[in-house]
Amino acid sequence: MNDEHADPAVGDLSEGRVLQSILERLGPSSALIGPGDDAAVLSAADGRVVATVDTLVHGPDFRLAWSSAYDLGYKAAAVNLADIAAMGATPTALLVALAMPDSTRLSFVTGLADGLRAACHELAPGCTIEGGDLTVSDTLTIAVTALGALSGRAPVLRSGARRGDVVAIAGELGRAGRGLRVLFGRFTDAAGAPLPLDERLLDPAERADLAAQLRPAPPVSLGPVAAEAGATAMMDVSDGLVLDATRLAAASGVTIALDSSALGPDVQSALTGGEDHALLATFAAGHALPHGFRRVGEVLDRGDAPVLVDGTAHRGRGGWDPYRDWDARTG
Repeated sequence: MNDEHADPAVGDLSEGRVLQSILERLGPSSALIGPGDDAAVLSAADGRVVATVDTLVHGPDFRLAWSSAYDLGYKAAAVNLADIAAMGATPTALLVALAMPDSTRLSFVTGLADGLRAACHELAPGCTIEGGDLTVSDTLTIAVTALGALSGRAPVLRSGARRGDVVAIAGELGRAGRGLRVLFGRFTDAAGAPLPLDERLLDPAERADLAAQLRPAPPVSLGPVAAEAGATAMMDVSDGLVLDATRLAAASGVTIALDSSALGPDVQSALTGGEDHALLATFAAGHALPHGFRRVGEVLDRGDAPVLVDGTAHRGRGGWDPYRDWDARTG
């Protein structure tokens, strides 16, 4: 929208007016006390609340040349919902803090709210947005806190894997990483600055990879399913399978042995591509894997390397580390 009267900048509006525009898009609250007071009041049926937070910052985490407001809202919700699921919990509520330049258009804010609501509806039905914060910043930043319920189950930790367990994955591996390579390989200028995204230039496979990067759809519902099926350890694969398997191996004091033949045709992307938000879990040997999970390896006694691929220690970079890899995504 180009009409500034129909689509004003947030700097020309009051905080209350911007907040009202957001709340109108989020649907009904499921909290005991929802948005409108200084804090929400939520129920915790078994007395425990699972909590996580993730922040998306313009530059290292997304580029406005490539991501719509809707996509950003969807992704901001999805990455947090995946972390709740990885504990074996069901997401119940999100709290969203938004820092943005005062030139940001109101339509961008409402589009972001639409994406947040859609992600909750599609990935975690029953999860609602129950409040947050608005402030002004030179850098667009979206911080989401997600809450979840265990419903009487024990949380599934990273530290429970034991020798002989089966290593399994739910969700896709490698697509988001390939999507990122499409963006940097096809939609940057000679200096590395982002160019406007034109999906008409992409083939169907590239568009699918791009969707996995810009609007991920992690298997949130399978987190509690894995917990009910007796998962011994679990985590969200956000930074690449090798790097996250290394973290699980370190927490459990074991070695994770991966089978490349179970990782699909693009093994390197599956191993090191980040932002898949698949669920990596281990299950006791001899038990059928729950629907949606597939075997990708086994757990061994702790050895010299935390992760083996086809019996050989994985060498080189294992995935995305924001403190080491920031230069690779600037421009």
